[in-house]
Amino acid sequence: MVILMLIAAIFWVFYTDTIAPHAQKLQIEKDQKLQEQKKTMEENPIKDGIHVATGFAEGEGLEMVIATCTACHSAKLVTQNRATRESWEQMIRWMQKTQNLWDLGEQEEIILDYLAKYYAPENTGRRKLLTDIEWYELEEED
Repeated sequence: MVILMLIAAIFWVFYTDTIAPHAQKLQIEKDQKLQEQKKTMEENPIKDGIHVATGFAEGEGLEMVIATCTACHSAKLVTQNRATRESWEQMIRWMQKTQNLWDLGEQEEIILDYLAKYYAPENTGRRKLLTDIEWYELEEED
């Protein structure tokens, strides 16, 4: 029993001296980033459905995507790509595994919803089909 109490006391000291301050620091940094992004949103308006500063499409989750994605890379890296929800999730896992992207927690669903909606694959081909065209025949000259 004494050993268990000693182990618990050591863990508590380790936790309060090491883990808790680090977690608190991370939360403070996260809150500061969100505040900066809110300020950025106020300073950079949305015109014609596009966030002027980043080029992201206006929509639910925009602020979270700006705060998370542009913390590490340009918004262009997102806007130039199209992917399914599953592929966006695979990209996030790759970034977490190889690029030190943090665990997104509950924010991941918001980010994936946004990316899957506004940056999904488009099957438009080279151009849209021409419609309402009045065709005429060329006559051969003799």
